[in-house]
Parts: sequence; C-alpha cells; structure tokens
Amino acid sequence: MLRISRIDHTFARVPSILLVACTLIVNVLAQIPANSPGELTRNPNNISNIASYNTAPGTGVLVFHVFAEKKSARMEGPVRLELMNLANHLGVFQTIEGDADGVFVDTAFGNYEIEVSALGYISARQQVQVVSTIHPEPIDIVLERDPSAVNLDVAAGIISAKARKEVRHAVSLLKLGDLAEAQKHLEAAYKLAPASSDLDFLLGYLYFQRKDYTHARTYLTAAASLGPHNAQALTLLGRTALEQEDYPAARSALEQAVLADDDNWLPHNLLADAYLSQKDYGKARDEALIAITKGNKNGKTIASPAELVLAQALIGLGHNQEAIQALEIFLKDSPQNPMVYQVHNLIADLKNNNSGSAGRDAKNSGITVSRADPLGAVPDPALTPQTWRPPDVDDTKPTFVPDVACPTAQVIDESGKRVQELVRDLARFAANEELFHQSIDAFGFATNTETRKYDYVATVLESEPGSAFIEEYRSDKPGQGGYPDAISSTGFIALALVFRPDMQKDFDLHCEGQAVWHGQTTWLVHFRQRHDRPNRMHSYSFGGQAFPVDLKGRAWITADKFQIVRIEADMVKPMPEIQLLSEHQTVEYGPVPFPKKNTTLWLPKTAEIYFDFRKHRYYRRHAFDHFMLFSVDADEKRKEPLPSPAMENQVKDQP
Repeated sequence: MLRISRIDHTFARVPSILLVACTLIVNVLAQIPANSPGELTRNPNNISNIASYNTAPGTGVLVFHVFAEKKSARMEGPVRLELMNLANHLGVFQTIEGDADGVFVDTAFGNYEIEVSALGYISARQQVQVVSTIHPEPIDIVLERDPSAVNLDVAAGIISAKARKEVRHAVSLLKLGDLAEAQKHLEAAYKLAPASSDLDFLLGYLYFQRKDYTHARTYLTAAASLGPHNAQALTLLGRTALEQEDYPAARSALEQAVLADDDNWLPHNLLADAYLSQKDYGKARDEALIAITKGNKNGKTIASPAELVLAQALIGLGHNQEAIQALEIFLKDSPQNPMVYQVHNLIADLKNNNSGSAGRDAKNSGITVSRADPLGAVPDPALTPQTWRPPDVDDTKPTFVPDVACPTAQVIDESGKRVQELVRDLARFAANEELFHQSIDAFGFATNTETRKYDYVATVLESEPGSAFIEEYRSDKPGQGGYPDAISSTGFIALALVFRPDMQKDFDLHCEGQAVWHGQTTWLVHFRQRHDRPNRMHSYSFGGQAFPVDLKGRAWITADKFQIVRIEADMVKPMPEIQLLSEHQTVEYGPVPFPKKNTTLWLPKTAEIYFDFRKHRYYRRHAFDHFMLFSVDADEKRKEPLPSPAMENQVKDQP
C-alpha cells in the first residue's frame, strides 16, 4: 500500500483532493510497525531493573502488571494500555503481551487515568498519580472476562493431543485475525478429531468472521448437536440465523442458549431481537429487560444494545412514553454510539405523536404501521440493533411545513454565495480536532474504539475558475501512532462545495420544501451527481489510484441568510472494485464568533462518516473546537502553514 501522507510533530501536508474538489478521501496507509513509538514491551523478568530507567526532571515511571480474573494468572495475548493525562486529556498508549510489564517512562508529574483492554475481557480504568522520580511498586490491574465475548480457548476439551496442538495454534492465529492460517490448523485438527463440539464451534466462528454464514451455520449446527449445552455455539448459531434473516431458526437456537447459560446478557438480547423481528413485542420486551439486568455490572451497563430493543418493543406495544425513557437511557449510556442521530430523531417522532402535534405522520416518520392492526395503533419499530448507520438520504422523508413553496432559484443562488464565503473562511482559521473512531461488527456493536487529537488547519488554493484545492494539515500528538486502522479521512469539511456556483452544474439540485432544524427554519435541497458530468467532488485513493465516487444528499439551508447548517451525503451506488459497499457523511456548520476581531466566520463544527470498506465497517466523528483566527486578509492565499511554534505567533484572536 502506498503511504501518501506523513504525520510528525509539525504540520503534515495531507492533500484532500485529487480532482477539483473533494469531500472525503480515504487513504489506506501502511500499517504501523510493531515496534513503532508508542508501543513499548519488556520482558517480565526484568521487573527488578525498574530503577535502571533514567527519567527526566519532573517525571517518573509507571509500571503495570495485568492479570486475568482475580489475579489467577497473568494475561495471555496482546493487551492495550492507554494512559491519559487528566490535566490536558492527551494520551499515550502501548501494546504488550499479557505476561509482560506495561512501562511508561518520562511521565510528567500529575494525575492520570489508565485504561487496560484485551480481547474477551471487560476494559478496566483506574486513576493513578505520578508525584516523584522514585520508582514505585508495580500497579496491579485485574481484567474480568466479558461474559458476552466468545471464548476461543476450548482446546482442553479435545481428546487427541495432536488435535489440541493444532487447535492451540489456530486459536492464537484467530486472535491475531489471521483467518487463512487458522483455517489450515483447524482443518488439520478436524481430520484428527471430527466429532468435537468445540472444534465445530471454532470452524463456525471462523466462517462467521468471514461473513460466510452458510458454512458458519453448518458447523455451528453440528456444534450444537454434539454439545446441546454449548451455550456460545448456540448463541453464535442464533446470531448467524439473524444475519440470514431466518428468525424462526434464530429464535429456536437462542431459546436453547438462554437455557444453557441464563446469566449471559447477550443471548437474551439476541433472543429479544428475534422476537422483535417476528413482532412478538411482549416477549421481546421481557427478554430485553432481562438482558439489561444481566448486563449491569457494578452499576454500569454493558448491555446498552438491549435498551434499543426494549424501546422498539415498547413502541410495538403502543407504550410510547416508556419507549422514550428507554431511548433516553440509551443516549445517556452510549453517547458515542453511531446510532445516536437516529435515536434522537425517533424520540422527536414519538414526542410529536404523544403531544398530538402536527409532526410526522406514520408513513414519513420512519415507523411503518403494522398491517396486522387495521386501526394502525401498533407501529413497527424503526430501529434494529443491526442498523449501524443512518438510513440513506433517499430512504428518509423529512417533515415539511405544509403549503410553503420553495423559491428554488433563489435558494440555490444565495447558498452558492454563502459557500464562496465558506471557502474563504476555511483559509482563515485553525482549530483543535478530536477524532473518535470505531470498528463496528455486523450487529452494530463496536469491536474497537480509538481517539486521536490534532492541531488542525486548512488552506485553499484557487488557481483558476472551478479549481478550489483544499489542503488539510494535522499535527500529530506524541504517542498517537498515526491514523486508526491505518485509514485517513480528509476533505469532508468541503462537502458544502456541492453548492459552489461553478460546481452546481455537476449536480441535479431540487428544493424539496421548508422544514425546521433545531428551532430554525430551513430550506431542504436534494442533490445528486449527474451521470453526464464529470465527478469533481469525491474520490477514494487506494493502491495509488483514485476512484471517483458519485454522491447524492440533502442540505439544510437557513431560510433567512441561506447558510448551510447541515448536509448529508450517500454514495449513489456501491463500488465493488475497491470493496466500498456503503458510505454516509454528515457535516454540520455554524457561526464561530471572534470577539476581539468583531467578526464571525461560518465554519464546520462536526463531521460523521460511516463506511463499509474492504469487508470492515467503520464509524468516525471529527469535532472541532478552540477555533483560532489568523491575521490575514480574506483574499490572501497562504501557500503553506508554518510549523507549530511559528504558527502560534500568527494567531491573533481566539473566541
């Protein structure tokens, strides 16, 4: 893979377009080497040599031992330790083998929070202090096994010694994600021990990870037959049937899983989903409540997906007020979940229906009326746990103010003028940027979460009419280790350039009507890339080649000043040639005042990106704050931002 950007402690130049203008380029970067800065491992036998670490003045050393379940043994496999300074919320991380020590040297005096996580275990957090250069005793961290996680360590149940050896190799490879090599060892073990419930389960798990649900179901069915009390085989069999939308089979397997392991919240949650899909709302509610109770550990829930199922079941039963309460609890427990936007919209719909106001009708609310109920009193739920991203813009029907005609020509013309101002404003500010990144599994559950913080600045180059090059610069914080999952997302702030006058002709633009957004009257304009015009807006860079991606979307434009406050976009069609199956972008803009200069700029505030790329699902949220205004004229073109120290001298105003 081609590395096309470089991150260091000055400002790295990241081109955000390859054609004329671009809203998002996803650059697949080279993976970070295993021994890169930020990853520090030591032999546990060297713990007696802690004192040999030399520390800078005003710093100390932190050492961590990680144990599995009640200090019964040191951990096996990789463990991630993330240390965050509570004073400035900057963090460093390292990945160690579980039987090694986590060591952070040259750690400035202060208060910190350490988060320790490992595959199959519930993450642990603990606050620690560094107050002296005297080397402390190691700090013990104990991780409790996640009851909802798949346990791959099942080799002990296989009788053949040779088969056990093959299975242990396979399990190690599965934990590393090397499915091809793991399959070779599992198939070798299968020849030696063909009648093993545990081995059938591992093969089913492998094919499930590959999304080959047909083969997964075959092996998991065999595992459940050979081991009728194999709870995790039954649970995974139920998940597989849910993926295939075979709800009766899912229900049957999950009912058996609950009988085999009543204490695990996950099969209860999945069974609730199976009931929900069959419109058995009473049983769905009951199972969701059990899942929430079982998933409450020390006052903290790990079963927030069950709160969504509960809300949907309550909607199906006509208990809208209780559903609103369940959804609000979900928002409190999972503020960073990718489904937050949908949940907010559903709450608004339910409140409108409860108040009797002229809100969305059932047809346009995202809640369809059940045909089984001739009176339309029982709506079908609008959400499912499998929904990991907002719906396509063409699948949503906003609520419009009735009997208001849209002045299409005026809206498009005036918004084009505002976008030209936006382009100029983008060249005048710097900001702090926070990146929140999640890898999402097939059920909408986050399998990995990472955060990054950057100093951000953009520059705009307009060499000729119709050519607006937006280049972004990010300074990486120490110890961050590059982009999450080695994917950079840039250029999204320029999504509004669809309405730039010289870009408008590339799109079909249609003003749909007037609506209200966060109490503000807005015009809604739908756009779609024209097939007879070149795509100058959006592309993916992969393998050294650019792949244009046609967009469609909707913009919310203020009715008084024609400013774009929100814009959503989806792909027109999937791109199997680069394994890009879906993508959804949402960018919100707003006024940022700079009192010392007595001026206000209209700038991007947040951007969310959901994409299914190369057989993986990702969610990202970029948020900007601490805006700073550069002392430059609006017409001045900055060729290159200065490195960080010099840049600080250019900052003249901060809101």
